Amino acid sequence: MWYGQLVIGPPGSGKSTYCNGMQQMLRALHRPHIVVNLDPANDFLPYDCAVNLRDLIDHKEVMEKHRLGPNGGLLYCLEYLLVNIDWLTEKLTRDFKGHYILLDCPGQVEVYTHHECMQRIVQRLQKDLDARLTAVHLVDSTLCTDGYKYISALLVSLSGQLLLELPHVNVLSKIDLLKHHRDQLAFRLEYFAEVQDLSELVTAMENTHPMTAKMKEHTELLCELIEDYNLVSFRLLDIQEKSSVLSLLKVIDLANGYSLGNMAADFNIFSVSLDNTEDTADL
Repeated sequence: MWYGQLVIGPPGSGKSTYCNGMQQMLRALHRPHIVVNLDPANDFLPYDCAVNLRDLIDHKEVMEKHRLGPNGGLLYCLEYLLVNIDWLTEKLTRDFKGHYILLDCPGQVEVYTHHECMQRIVQRLQKDLDARLTAVHLVDSTLCTDGYKYISALLVSLSGQLLLELPHVNVLSKIDLLKHHRDQLAFRLEYFAEVQDLSELVTAMENTHPMTAKMKEHTELLCELIEDYNLVSFRLLDIQEKSSVLSLLKVIDLANGYSLGNMAADFNIFSVSLDNTEDTADL
């Protein structure tokens, strides 16, 4: 049985930085782990990468050979991985059996909102490895300064939950950067994290984004859809703060069952003071 995280989110949300910070925390907790890069176009990895999709297929060569754009080339590479999924599963079972997995995914939202390739890759990992994964959806917290962008992020998160069919933890990342945008927030950050009473946001948006009656009605209906199912809320994350990373990891471990399995000895380390990790993790 394998446990891990499928790290998703739009470009610029901080996925690779997140994987780097989470890797340092897992190292501090002495939890055996690996990071797998599933983005064939990412040639700068800030973390120690154990398995890299770029070793299987070259994104640039695919674009040149098949005359594809960046997005088309990416989808081709992921479909190629799906056909050759044994390449990944054999590497994991041979060299990293029992390790906790961080899967660093591409930033193109179609990969996890309506294209079935990533869904099928996840299903194969579940079938072949009995993988218990949590989807960690990162959203740049500075999007909260714009009501329309924030609502769009909520809808993208809902789409990802529907397609991937995984336990889902939504995260507002880069909250340390919000200190430069405090005056642009219509409400406290906790309001955006809890996703409650979005009608207040629509009212606030009218003052900053003049909208027609039709657009207002459309926005209100979208907000009602989001609230009716109550499926989206966010955890706050400052990847530079050890306490923030550790708190998020505990939530993720509960979501994928890691903390409920035969991992008691590892999980008990959460009770240790964060001061004890200062020498082993530089977050």
